Amino acid sequence: MSTDVRFPDSLPFANLPTPIRPLKRWSSFLGGPELWIKRDDLTGLGLTGNKVRKLEFIVAEALRQKAKVLITCGGLQSNHARTTAVLAAQLGLKSHLVLRGEARSPLQGNLLVDRLVGAEIKFVTADEYALAVNEIMSEIAQGYEKKDIRAYIIPEGGSIGLGALGYAKAFIETLQQLDSLQVNIDIIVCATGSGGTQAGLILGKSLCNWQGQIIGINVCDDRQYFTRKINQILDEAEALLQPTLKIPRSDINILDGYVGLGYGKCKTEELEVLHHFARTEGIILEPVYTGKAMFGLADQIRKSNFRKNQKILFLHTGGIFGLMPFDGALEAVLVPQ
Repeated sequence: MSTDVRFPDSLPFANLPTPIRPLKRWSSFLGGPELWIKRDDLTGLGLTGNKVRKLEFIVAEALRQKAKVLITCGGLQSNHARTTAVLAAQLGLKSHLVLRGEARSPLQGNLLVDRLVGAEIKFVTADEYALAVNEIMSEIAQGYEKKDIRAYIIPEGGSIGLGALGYAKAFIETLQQLDSLQVNIDIIVCATGSGGTQAGLILGKSLCNWQGQIIGINVCDDRQYFTRKINQILDEAEALLQPTLKIPRSDINILDGYVGLGYGKCKTEELEVLHHFARTEGIILEPVYTGKAMFGLADQIRKSNFRKNQKILFLHTGGIFGLMPFDGALEAVLVPQ
């Protein structure tokens, strides 16, 4: 890593470093490369997974600006929105969430946690979200400003240049751990849902001059969308570092084709992989992000698109509360004992 590069200020909210473990039985079952996993589902802060790493930088800036309210957005079961709400409660701040969808009874998963920690929630339709979510958040912020309350808006997923720095640091952490384990990884695979985690890993790869591959498996939209989105995030991140850094855009690698039925929707075969992985390794994935990414990785291994002598690290980004809305569908794929 370039020792001359300096990061902006951040705050230590996560329990780090998160562990790296071999997936020996899963590797054997798939009959492919040697697989490892980085357990970023264990970052702490109310089981918040990868989102807290981004918020370490973003919320530090919000507090620097004397914000008393954190405003953000996402789907009804947004991991990022839930993490923001939990962190706001721990810091004595207010959270205001703009969520796509409508509340149903009984409350489940992330939405239940949002309510438990006192988040104020504005529900909007899918069309309202797609066309005007940023304007809606700005209107909410203006309402607080009229009451002389400083509000800070966090874009979807915390996937901005500032948030991506959290995963640049995570990449550095990962290489240090792998060095201690004396393991040379060839490929890192992650779920890509808003682009910030993958952008941060790419930034870390550039900082460390790492020669391996970073592959994002998109769980929504398509390769073209995320290529544009990650480029934008990297543009923002480059400008935040001192001195500024130019990141090779050839490192943006999106493995498309595993969105399936759409964001937050799962096919039976995806749930079957999630179930089999849990039985094999005792590690719980979730259907929206990590389950789809593992399904894609397993499918690529079965198609012999990776060499058997390669070593692959799967980034477990968390999101366990995302299991809850799928309880019926998951029960249907459980193997009788």
